[in-house]
This record gives sequence, structure tokens and C-alpha cells, in this order.
Amino acid sequence: MKKLKTITALLLATVMLAACGGSENKKKISIAYANWSEGIAMTNLAKVIFEDQGYEVKLLNADLAPIFASLSRKKADVFMDVWMPVTMADYMQEYGDKLEVIGNIYDNARIGLVVPEYVTINSIEELNAEKDRFSGEIVGIDAGAGIMKATDQALKDYQLDYKLLTSSGPAMTASLKKAIDKNEWIVVTGWTPHWMFDRFKLKILQDPKTIYGAVETIHTVAWKGFSEQDPFAAQLLKNMHLTDEHISSLMTAIEDAQTSETEAARQWMNEHKELVDSWIPKDSATE
Repeated sequence: MKKLKTITALLLATVMLAACGGSENKKKISIAYANWSEGIAMTNLAKVIFEDQGYEVKLLNADLAPIFASLSRKKADVFMDVWMPVTMADYMQEYGDKLEVIGNIYDNARIGLVVPEYVTINSIEELNAEKDRFSGEIVGIDAGAGIMKATDQALKDYQLDYKLLTSSGPAMTASLKKAIDKNEWIVVTGWTPHWMFDRFKLKILQDPKTIYGAVETIHTVAWKGFSEQDPFAAQLLKNMHLTDEHISSLMTAIEDAQTSETEAARQWMNEHKELVDSWIPKDSATE
């Protein structure tokens, strides 16, 4: 009996060692993201897809400047929320020689100043005339965001007598909801895709001076050489592409979820299995 127990213990130890070795050999990927609704949604979707392919996935949340710096130093592998050609042009100009563009995940993005549909103006040029109704404030997001830089430029070019408030994506949408609940006038820095356009009736103010640019594309970038080191991951990311309907339903699912963002993304993935399967490269991630 004692001999049998010894053999059993040795077998158990062998299995545990093998399991530990497998964990060490597991492919890893780190994905950086900013606290913006589309980035949170796309990043969590990528996380569950990669986990299904046998990867260990680490998510890194930060502001834009640290994200680009981390990518350039290979401290993070991937960032899936790079708006081009206007919004993040400064960051790409500064760090672009150390990065590679993997692909584009969404190609109908816009930024601008957003108001509730019941607000009776339609253009940025009309803001000064209604300054009092807006309390002379534009509710913004993170200070380093491209849309904030564009809004600083809009204040100058349109000679707007407004104060741009720095906050965050969630704080901006909270202020928007509060104003809409009271039927008050509010102007915020906004963008599509965003779940708030599904939740509320909104409009982007016309921008005759095109300070905010035209339609933009959301790209996935990585540190230079990443696609050579992990061609499977690079190809999977390149294959990922979302339509208006897809990204809207994904963001809404995550915003409305009673579970974690990751679990909401997993449920969305399971409900869109055919689409997700079409993104998976034929070569196995473990080969």
C-alpha cells in the first residue's frame, strides 16, 4: 500500500510539473486600451478570442501618451483604438517609426461636438449665440485625447467664448444623461462609434472649417516586428473588422451587461460565432 501511495504521489507530481511547464510555454499577448467605450469593447472581444486560441491575455489600461510610449518600448504588444488620419496623427508622427499598423478594425469613425437632438442649433458656428443656454461650457474627456486637441483648435478657429472641461469618457456620458433627463442644453466632445448614440437621440454639430476632419478609420497597431514574432496573432488582428451594426451591438452589450466586460464580450462572441470564426487564421495558435 505504501508503495502504491508513493507511485501515486510521483505521478501527481509529474502531472503538476507538466501543467506548470505548459503554462510557461503558453503564448502571451498584452493589449493596451484607453477608457473609451469602443476601445473597451473591442479589447475585451479580442481578449476572449485570444483566450479561446490558447493565449494568456493581459489588458493594460492607460491614457494615450503612456500607451504609445509602452508600445514603442515593447512594454505592451497591441493597441486596437488608433484613430487616423487626424485624431491621433500627433502620436503616430512621434512614435510611428517604432510601430507597425496591423490592420483596420472599423472604418466609419467620426469625432466632433455633440448635442441632444432637441437642441435647435446645427452648427459649431451657432454656439456663441447660445452661450448662456450651454452655460459657456463644453464637456470634454481626457486631456491627452485627440478630440480634446481638436476642440482646443476649434475654440480658436471659431472664436468660441467657451470653457473646455476636462473629465473622462464615463464622466462625459454621465453629464450628458443628466442634462437630457432634465431636457437641458449641453454640448460634449463626442464620437462614433459610441453606445450613447444608441441610448440617446443626438447629433454631431456641423463643422464648416473641418477642424474635426472627415470620416476616420480605427486601426490596430503593435510594436515594430510584432507580426514577425507572432504571425498568428497579427493575422487574427488583421482579420478583425466590425461593421456599424456589429460594433454598435457589441458596445451596447458591454454597457448594459450585468456581468463583467469580459463575460459580456464572450457572450457576444458566442452569439456571433460565424463572424468570429471567419477571423481565425487556419494555422493553429499552438503550432
